[in-house]
Amino acid sequence: MELNENALGPEEESLVASSQKGDLEAFNAIVERYERVVYNLALRMLSEPAVAEDATQDAFISAFQNIKGFRGGSLRAWLLKIVANRCRDVLRSAYRRRTLSLEALTLDADPSFPSRTESPEDYTMRRELGKEIQNGLETIPHDQRLVLVLVDIQGLGYEEAAEVTGASLGTVKSRLSRGRARLRDYLRTKEELLPSRFRQKV
Repeated sequence: MELNENALGPEEESLVASSQKGDLEAFNAIVERYERVVYNLALRMLSEPAVAEDATQDAFISAFQNIKGFRGGSLRAWLLKIVANRCRDVLRSAYRRRTLSLEALTLDADPSFPSRTESPEDYTMRRELGKEIQNGLETIPHDQRLVLVLVDIQGLGYEEAAEVTGASLGTVKSRLSRGRARLRDYLRTKEELLPSRFRQKV
C-alpha cells in the first residue's frame, strides 16, 4: 500500500482540527510552519518585499477564515493556492507600484548573508545570478511564472503544483516547459551579466 505523501501527519491533523474550531494558537502554529514558503512564493511572484509581506498576511487571514472548508490533502498546497490567488489579484490591480526592489532576492530562501562555508566571491556571484533570475521571472507570463517558482524553486511535485494552480498535470508540465524556455532565453540575452561559471549552463 502506497503512502500519500500529501496526507496530513497526526500533529498537523490536530492543528487543523483545532484551527477549524477557532483556536488561534493552533493556527499560529500552522503559520509558523508555512510562513516562509508562502512568503517566498509571494516574493517571487510580486518582487517587492513589502507587497509580498502584505499578500502573505492577507493569505493567512483568508486561510484562517476559510479553514473550516479544508477537507484534507496537502496543507502546503492549500495555503500556496490561497497566496497564489492573492498574488494574481495584486498583479491585476491598477494601483500596483512598478518600482521593483530586487536587492534581497537570490536563489535561496535567506540570501541576505553569506553562509559560513561561502567565500565572498561566491556570495557575490550567487546574488548576481539571483538578481538576473528574478529579472527573468518578471518577463514570464504569470501562469508560467507561478508553475516555474513552485516546481523549480520551491521543489513541489507536478501533482502538488497542479493542486495549487487548479490546472491539469498536462497544463502544469506545458506551462513549466514554456516558462523554462522563456527564462533560458532571457538569461542568454544577459549572459555578460552572469557569473562566468554559469554562462555555459544557460
